Amino acid sequence: MSFLIRIYQENDAPALLDIINDSILNTAHNYDYEPKSLGEITSLFGVKIQEGFPILVGEVNGEVVGYATFGKFRAKPGYNKTIEHSIYLNKKAQGKSLGSEMMRQLIQIASDKDYHVMIAGMDSENSGSYRFHARFGFKEVARMPEVGFKFGKWQTLVFMQLTLEQKL
Repeated sequence: MSFLIRIYQENDAPALLDIINDSILNTAHNYDYEPKSLGEITSLFGVKIQEGFPILVGEVNGEVVGYATFGKFRAKPGYNKTIEHSIYLNKKAQGKSLGSEMMRQLIQIASDKDYHVMIAGMDSENSGSYRFHARFGFKEVARMPEVGFKFGKWQTLVFMQLTLEQKL
């Protein structure tokens, strides 16, 4: 599969909105309940850009099929060297190496920006995401039973983390 990874542009928002809303409506991987609006997504990504966080967009044959980004893990300044990332792909792009290349690029960007730790949060039933992160060296550091609720059942949140190479 041939793909392109590039920097987000505001005109990508409608395609990314479809990907995000699909995950909200059809998976337990995203604990939101209500679909987002185009304005919400445009605003969310605008804030990320203002705060200096990357947003990578994946394309296949000119079609936007996913994105990858990171942002603050928590708001307090003691967490400033820790980030939490997200990678969302539509069904056509899953399992075709695009997510892996996006992850490699996110890790490189985070290292270049001198972040110390990347956090991945996922539903415990998302075994594909778990295996994906383990391949990149992420280690499980927390399992929080029944902290989420979706589709009529309690969900367990798993946190995995990767300690990044530090420049000496």
